[in-house]
Amino acid sequence: MAIRTSVVWLSLAVSLLNCPCDAGVVQPRDDVPEGFVAASYYPTPHGGWVASWSESYAKAQALVAKMTLAEKTNITGGVGYLMGKPCVGNTGSALRVGFPQLCLQDSALGVASTDNVTAFPAGITTGATWDKVLMYARGVALGQEFRGKGAHIYLGPTVGPLGRKPLGGRNWEGFGSDPVLQAVAGALTIKGVQEQGVIATVKHLVGNEQEMFRMYNPFQPGYSANIDDRTLHELYLWPFAEAVHAGVGAAMTAYNAVNGSASSQNSYLINGLLKDELGFQGFVMSDWLSHISGVDSALAGLDMDMPGDTQIPLFGNSLWMYELTRSVLNGSVPLDRLNDMATRIVAAWYQVGQDKDYPPPNFSSNTHDRDGLLYPAALFSPTGQVNWYVNVQADHWKVARQVAQDAITLLKNNGSVLPLSTAASIKVFGTDAQVNPDGPNACGSRACDKGTLGMGWGSGVADYPYFDDPITAIKKRAADVTYYNTDSFPSVPTPKSDDVAIVFINSDAGENSFTVEGNHGDRDSAKLAAWHDGDRLVQKAAEKYQNVVVVVHTVGPLILESWIDLPSVKAVLFAHLPGQEAGESLANVLFGVSSPSGHLPYSITKSEDDLPDSVANLKGFTFGQVQDTYSEGLYIDYRYLNKFNIKPRFAFGHGLSYTNFNFTGAAIRAVTKLTSPVPSPRAAKGPTPQFSTAIPPAAEGAFPDGFNRIWRYLYSFLPANEANDAYAIGSAGTKKYDYPDGYTTTQTAGPTAGGGEGGNPALWDVAFEVTLIVRNAGKTYPGKAVAQAYLQYPPGIAVDTPIVQLRDFTKTAELAPGAGEKVTLQLTRKDVSVWDVKTQNWVVPGLGGRFTVWIGEASDKLFTACYTDTLKCETGLVPPV
Repeated sequence: MAIRTSVVWLSLAVSLLNCPCDAGVVQPRDDVPEGFVAASYYPTPHGGWVASWSESYAKAQALVAKMTLAEKTNITGGVGYLMGKPCVGNTGSALRVGFPQLCLQDSALGVASTDNVTAFPAGITTGATWDKVLMYARGVALGQEFRGKGAHIYLGPTVGPLGRKPLGGRNWEGFGSDPVLQAVAGALTIKGVQEQGVIATVKHLVGNEQEMFRMYNPFQPGYSANIDDRTLHELYLWPFAEAVHAGVGAAMTAYNAVNGSASSQNSYLINGLLKDELGFQGFVMSDWLSHISGVDSALAGLDMDMPGDTQIPLFGNSLWMYELTRSVLNGSVPLDRLNDMATRIVAAWYQVGQDKDYPPPNFSSNTHDRDGLLYPAALFSPTGQVNWYVNVQADHWKVARQVAQDAITLLKNNGSVLPLSTAASIKVFGTDAQVNPDGPNACGSRACDKGTLGMGWGSGVADYPYFDDPITAIKKRAADVTYYNTDSFPSVPTPKSDDVAIVFINSDAGENSFTVEGNHGDRDSAKLAAWHDGDRLVQKAAEKYQNVVVVVHTVGPLILESWIDLPSVKAVLFAHLPGQEAGESLANVLFGVSSPSGHLPYSITKSEDDLPDSVANLKGFTFGQVQDTYSEGLYIDYRYLNKFNIKPRFAFGHGLSYTNFNFTGAAIRAVTKLTSPVPSPRAAKGPTPQFSTAIPPAAEGAFPDGFNRIWRYLYSFLPANEANDAYAIGSAGTKKYDYPDGYTTTQTAGPTAGGGEGGNPALWDVAFEVTLIVRNAGKTYPGKAVAQAYLQYPPGIAVDTPIVQLRDFTKTAELAPGAGEKVTLQLTRKDVSVWDVKTQNWVVPGLGGRFTVWIGEASDKLFTACYTDTLKCETGLVPPV
């Protein structure tokens, strides 16, 4: 979502006022490279045909049938930026029939822009735990806090961007640079959130892999992410499919275009892939101010416009609301489409049980004061109580701290310098060790890099209720601690040989709405170097001290080559973005209370140029539409490095411990016998709600007599004369909308690859299961191990595949020295399939041949191979990478 700071929007609005153009006009597409043109896909598939949603849809059908035209259009749009109830997004309501105004609220890591909440670790930190139990527990806690604040819709999780570009500004909101890691973490987050009665929103669909030039505006279209069909299915759509399979209630489109068509009105993306092939039963919303057309977006499958305004907000103009009412009355938008939009929204509300004692919002995103403006964007607004200061934190600090702690990734530990003794003489360097001296929330939307970096910047943040910083926690543990609060190496006394220097460095990024230290969301200025000359700080410390420990808080990978091999740099910890619990979580690992158990959710290369240009570099300005073509196809991160035999500094999945683990007794069995390369045929769609398709009377869309309007508030009503004029056109059929090529209103049976939530249900049949014993082979420290399963396809198949691809993972409980745990890893039919662009289906290549399931502790540390043809496992082999 775009950042919602009034100063940002005001400056945007002022700059756009000079444009002699209509924000509602659909600009002609710029040319995209051959083979990447988005196809049309019509009509929008009706929701309600999946059995697990049938009860909710039946209730929704009954409620929507009672609504007037204006009530239906009212719940599909926002009432305007800084209008209505004080959430970041607020729909209209249909109170007459018992449907409330819905509160949509950021962010993916906590309830944004309010107090008495938990600032959880970011998505990238959660991914670094590689712990399914913690991923789910964090989702439960998030859901409880959103419900406690009265927010109906949680604007998370983020699974797009996938992390294709290491410089990408919002990678940290997601869980890592692999579709399976993203998918598992995203699905477990959704499960945890929605079990609390909160609608989760999977975002951003799709291809939002850099921040610069992402947004459409009257001067330039957003960049086009040009993605081929197979790459889209096997990488970028994969986490969305798992989110749909998990029953997610809402999805958010991206700002950018995909294959030349804006995501918010991309009929192939929304109608074809999401709603038909993946069987998505919830509703699709636009990202904030990314709605650029009225009729076209409705026909393309968009169900909700957020926050309701046109691209130039705060003037009371909308492309939907009253305009959608007009478009239905004049026949441009079929009533059937509006009915489906409204029914999808109401069904999602029923699906999570929000019709039963759901609390109203009790906070304001606009002020922390008790009383405030009820309609801040109105010229004259009444005031009233807007904050009730409801504390929803409970004991969620425990989950937050555990995630932060178990994500800490030990990259290097020469000489076992870690864990530290509490009796050690410790010198701490770097401003990142201490909370921002101006206060943890001093920078709005965290749009600065001052003090310990606990999260990136933009709309994906939350306010800290407090900030447990590293230096405070370190001083609690050790008596002899000296802190140098500077990023320039100071003059220090001659150190002793056993002194330990802990150097804190960081790297920040965020949303394009802000520029921080020359970085426009993406790390376009800093690149993959540490901020504030942090690399130089490490080098200087290493010149002076014999034992240097580097702690890194970062949004993503860094290039470490200028100091990683220095003899004095004994240990390196990536603490990622820990949120409010940055201090104790780190101190527990530094001093050996807990052994580090995090693993990298991305690769760290030796050079930015180790990845292809299409991935390593950001797309710059060009006249017309910026074209970001995914020419690397499936080969990002470790897939690319493996293919071209490029050794990273630290591989995807890498992570050390204070102890060692043995993986023994591996066994593989076939669970579901795969007798055909394609899954069994999909079942027919079930029945869907049916409504009258006759254009309703004009009175249903007209302002009631004597209605008192609030200036700039977005209403779904039209003046009576305009409603009558539109109805006359629609009922006479005298004016026809210029519909897109391929447009039809005839519902279809759906694609072969569909058939259920996420796709054909047979794709989730477990094909193979691997069990093994993980044992702590050390004698001193307890620890948790991560077992990772990577698939290697049979040799000689006709389709190109990456050498190995992550397919499952699991983390053990904490194992005492000598203790072991039996773990299970599973591969589904989809896991052993590839997307066939000709048959438009998932196909198992080389069925009956030797698929190899490699088990190990990282993508470059694989030591057990299990074969699907013989159902035997071997160890001690040379791994494929």
